[in-house]
Amino acid sequence: MSIRRTTKSRRVVAAASMAAALALIVTGCGGDDGGKTEDTGSSSSAKPSDGDKGAAGEDTAAGDNVDSNAKLAEVKGQGGLTLVVNQVKHDSGGFITVQGEIKNEGDQAKNTGGWAGGERAVVSKNPNSVAGATLVDKVGKKRYYILRDTESRCLCTTGILPLQPGKSTPVFMQFPTPPETTTEVDFTLPTFATTSLKISG
Repeated sequence: MSIRRTTKSRRVVAAASMAAALALIVTGCGGDDGGKTEDTGSSSSAKPSDGDKGAAGEDTAAGDNVDSNAKLAEVKGQGGLTLVVNQVKHDSGGFITVQGEIKNEGDQAKNTGGWAGGERAVVSKNPNSVAGATLVDKVGKKRYYILRDTESRCLCTTGILPLQPGKSTPVFMQFPTPPETTTEVDFTLPTFATTSLKISG
């Protein structure tokens, strides 16, 4: 009888240990990890949003710290929105990272849902994101979409809250890299105008 109790106790302890370990793993991987880079070898890191920003607390960013004063391009969107691109560079993982900031210069809150594009699988896995962005290499005649993992989660900023008047949110997007001979691409984010970007790095 005591042997049965001991065996049963060991099983209970083992089950409890397993449950605790799984809980830790789930906690470590939880949240919207659109910027997760284990699959790409990137040196990306999570970057909490600023208190003055309009992004969600789980917003992510990639790459090195970006100089917010650098302005490679500025494009107008619908309803008083402005996208400022601060950096476009090659990363060692074999992709291009575009980083910038979207500002609401209007007088009403703006919904961010349209920036994810129109592809159902992408929109459902990346709500309120910038997953709809594309790069076009006009010389190579090729369009590049944001990188995704096997579950259609994008390597981009996700979970962006409605943007209040006067607020801004940092964004990043990672794309496959064009050939080294390509130094300029056209960048488009849904609801914003298209702009040309020079690639550095």
